[in-house]
Amino acid sequence: CIIRSAFLGNIRDAYEANPELAFLGSDDYFKGILQSSLVAWRKVAAKSLEAGIPMPCTTSALTFLDGYTTARLPANLLQAQRDYFGA
Repeated sequence: CIIRSAFLGNIRDAYEANPELAFLGSDDYFKGILQSSLVAWRKVAAKSLEAGIPMPCTTSALTFLDGYTTARLPANLLQAQRDYFGA
């Protein structure tokens, strides 16, 4: 199976420009796409949750992005949970 897409070309371009790119969303092109669609993405996720419509991939991807791009996370809460529940 051969996949042809302009989107794949954009991915290739990002990694050719920066072979050490750890997160595709750090590339200027993809960062722009994420920033311009983030508000709508959050609205879709919120409306689906309000309506009881499961969207596990969408909400998981959104929370991954939040975790990956947030400079400071409440790690002390996570550590407290580990201490309390024993991990």
